[in-house]
Amino acid sequence: MDVFSLQPTNVNLSASSRHGLFQKTFFHGQAAKFLQPRKVPVARKLRLLGSPGSPTFRGNVIKAVSSGSDSKDVNLVFVAGATGKVGSRTVRELLKLGFRVRAGVRSAERAQPLVQSVKEMKVEGSTEDSFQVVEKLEVVECDLEKPDQIEPAIGNASLVICCIGASEKEVFDVTGPYRIDYLATKNLIDAAASAKVNHFIMVSSLGTNKIGFPAAILNLFWGVLIWKRKAEEALLASGIPYTIVRPGGMERPTDAFKETHNITLSVEDTLFGGLVSNLQVAELMAVIAKNRRLAYCKVVEVVAETTAPLTPMEELLRKIPSQRPEPIVQDAVPELPVGGNDVPSSVISDVVDSSKDATSYRSPYFAYDNFKPPSSPSPSTPSTDPPASTSIDISGNGSAKPLNAVESTQVTDQAPLPSSGPLSPYVAYEDLKPPTSPTPQVPSL
Repeated sequence: MDVFSLQPTNVNLSASSRHGLFQKTFFHGQAAKFLQPRKVPVARKLRLLGSPGSPTFRGNVIKAVSSGSDSKDVNLVFVAGATGKVGSRTVRELLKLGFRVRAGVRSAERAQPLVQSVKEMKVEGSTEDSFQVVEKLEVVECDLEKPDQIEPAIGNASLVICCIGASEKEVFDVTGPYRIDYLATKNLIDAAASAKVNHFIMVSSLGTNKIGFPAAILNLFWGVLIWKRKAEEALLASGIPYTIVRPGGMERPTDAFKETHNITLSVEDTLFGGLVSNLQVAELMAVIAKNRRLAYCKVVEVVAETTAPLTPMEELLRKIPSQRPEPIVQDAVPELPVGGNDVPSSVISDVVDSSKDATSYRSPYFAYDNFKPPSSPSPSTPSTDPPASTSIDISGNGSAKPLNAVESTQVTDQAPLPSSGPLSPYVAYEDLKPPTSPTPQVPSL
């Protein structure tokens, strides 16, 4: 599978065929030089429409990463269905965030409007021009109904976004929803699992797990929601970290829909209907690609409403619960450098602190020896014996003398004795008695 990176350059004309070179003619008469596909016969070359005075592009062959390679490019995203309404907008939104995009298309000729829109795209707040942005776009021909073409097309991409779906224009194609929404999507999921991608984002639909209205109406299109649900189940069973996006109706809203409607996210099987634009869904998936931990194993339903407040998508994603606990990756303890007495004390302290943090408890009571959790006082039995009179020998001849109130107060102030009496306040004060109910009296006539 050959992948083509679109780069502005001068085209060298050559009529030689001994070195595996041949000529392809543009529609306006220019010729570009490509490599002859000898090793991979399924690859087809990308031809770009040119115009007088516009820069010419050539196909630069990128070596495919071997399947099973664990070296994934975090900044590289594979988008399936990149020429569709949602897919093309997703490609542009990813490029705006600085990602490199590998666009998977069934026909290279259909990718020409996508490339042209990327060339005309303006990135706000960026110093890159259109030529620098288009260099981050790679177009690869890949038929998702042919499983042997998918994994080489994914290559070393760390994220796969699936934007495919049966076209509403092919209403009389009975097998369309089964072939595209289920079978082709499942082939992509299996290839992504084999390629060991880090995350998979799938665009589904509202009502995939519901019965009745309006799911029954949509399923009149040859059971489209049923096959989308089966594709969701295949993704859930694959073991890949996923995010399933279930948008509302996207046929009528235009890109200007976001100016008057703000998106809202809900947990799965909550919404029954609603509208959202293709651009808003594309922006959401770009945010998910940038914040994959916030979208880890979540199913979100998205619509846009006029009454919804304008909220950052990151906050909306944070409120959706994850269906699986995210694995905790602990930092490895750094190794001590070899050198005996030459080891700096700061390095040793860092190693000790990191190892202590990795094995210590999370409770704060284990961090301090004398820090104990509070406990309730044990109740004691109140004493009924009268207090004994206190006497002390003040003459020195061994005779004890009872203390009066003043002397007792002075001795108590000098050497306070521990009190073992009851905790009730009514015992400490003679005149303090608990309240009693008034005695009823016979009314006088």
